[in-house]
Amino acid sequence: SQVVLGALGSDTGGSIRQPAALCGVVGLKPTYGAVSRYGLMAMASSLDQIGPFGKTVADTEILYRAIVGHDPMDSTSVPDENPLRAPRAKKDKLTIGVPTSFVNMDGMDEDVRANFFATIESLKKSGHTVVDVELPSLPYALSVYYVLMPAEVSANLARFDGIRYGLSKQDADTLMGVYTASRGEGFGKEVRRRVLLGTYVLSAGYYDAYYNKAVVVRKIITGEFENAWKQVDVIATPTTPSPAFKLGEKTSDPLKMYLEDIFTVPANIAGLPGISVPSGTVVREGVALPVGIQFIAPQFAEDSLFVVAQSVEDGLKK
Repeated sequence: SQVVLGALGSDTGGSIRQPAALCGVVGLKPTYGAVSRYGLMAMASSLDQIGPFGKTVADTEILYRAIVGHDPMDSTSVPDENPLRAPRAKKDKLTIGVPTSFVNMDGMDEDVRANFFATIESLKKSGHTVVDVELPSLPYALSVYYVLMPAEVSANLARFDGIRYGLSKQDADTLMGVYTASRGEGFGKEVRRRVLLGTYVLSAGYYDAYYNKAVVVRKIITGEFENAWKQVDVIATPTTPSPAFKLGEKTSDPLKMYLEDIFTVPANIAGLPGISVPSGTVVREGVALPVGIQFIAPQFAEDSLFVVAQSVEDGLKK
């Protein structure tokens, strides 16, 4: 049953697009700085972005049009007069780039891969042009993300110490005891893991080895996307490497859980808009589970995402 027509979420490395794919709905991560983050509890400030969920592409676009725009209360919000926000000529037929070697990586679910390429063939039949694109540094995006994101998490969540913000456990004997008790009870295990990892990569002796190298590779990945836009309008990948997994199936293995982000984190690293649209189902133990296809576009080219996502949606109706 349908409870709401749409919803908003925050996407740091795929947290709009992945649940959208696994639940059979549409999810959009707009361009970094397109939508205000005022009021959002910051996780990783250079990656976070607010975006809409919708049952259809049209619903998702309506929500996006309602929330997009400059907000002086958000220092990362792009001003309306910035040339980047200028309207672009709308194209009905797009050139879609597919990083085939990246999609064919080891560990990819074969049924999800087959669904992806079947959807790409359907887009060809709809009149879109599909070409192969080379993004050689894309496989490193996940490693970059899991250095930069925890580093920013550790900085952003430092304020939640039981004194200024967050749960406060005042029954400790020392100030450090208040910090320890407050953060230990106020943060879950995964949050604590990310704070510790981030503190480690920012510490003396490791800053250059990890954080600085990640910043350099981030610039390389961003540059490869910029080169790709010279020949394609959007880039297509699966949204997730597998369909929905059972409750608790991967939470005991953080690395396996982190690999679910492999296709979504590049858009956050480069500040690009990405959309996930349902592309069909795969069967697991007799149950048809939703999967999605993801499209990434240049900054503020959300219109291209809506065009190609609508083509996928229309293709499923036939």
